[in-house]
Amino acid sequence: MTVKEVLQELASYGNEGTKNILIKHGAKEPFFGVKVQDLKKIQKKVKKDHQLALALFDTGNSDAMYLAGLIADEEKMTKVDLNKWAKEAYWYFLSEYAVAWVTAESKYGFELGLDWIKSDKENIASCGWSTLANISIIKPDSDLDIATYEKLLTQVEKRVHNAQNRVRYTMNGFVISVGTRIVDLTEKAIKIADKIGKVDVEMGGTACKVPLASEYIQKVIDKNQLGKKKKMARC
Repeated sequence: MTVKEVLQELASYGNEGTKNILIKHGAKEPFFGVKVQDLKKIQKKVKKDHQLALALFDTGNSDAMYLAGLIADEEKMTKVDLNKWAKEAYWYFLSEYAVAWVTAESKYGFELGLDWIKSDKENIASCGWSTLANISIIKPDSDLDIATYEKLLTQVEKRVHNAQNRVRYTMNGFVISVGTRIVDLTEKAIKIADKIGKVDVEMGGTACKVPLASEYIQKVIDKNQLGKKKKMARC
């Protein structure tokens, strides 16, 4: 498919109700308001297409940018590509999901994640924490730098409540991911989750809630799913 063809199909899926909801969460024009389930219809046809993904992201259309993350070929994404995407992912559907997923699946994920969390730009830092969290979800513990993940947990404990809004959200998510996916760090993650308690995040006036990390980890333990990994970050 060409960029023009994709944009035409995206326009046909546009939904005013969805658009209004996404605006509350941070999406800005231009975009059509396409539901993820409809984006996946296009993803199913395209599968992976590196050049098309890059071109779609460059449109600045939020729907197209999210779709770009779904069809990107993680093996062909360069550091330049990923840094550009992280910089241009202006709201959290893009930064914490589409871009973070692709980056986590790429060979540069850990390196870039550590770099991005140092940024004073909210969208980049939140992308970094989400990337690192997703890496813990998809990679075997034997392939992870456990010592660094342990240090990052301590960093979250010290900084989460003073971090920027979406950074707080992704730091909280990081504790959950590490606590549920890296068995050797579950105990520490639980202790830190208990210490940080409830993390306040402004959710754009929507009914979305921030999960309580301690409760979330315990639910996974109760379901006997501790340490269960996923094949890929994208979903």
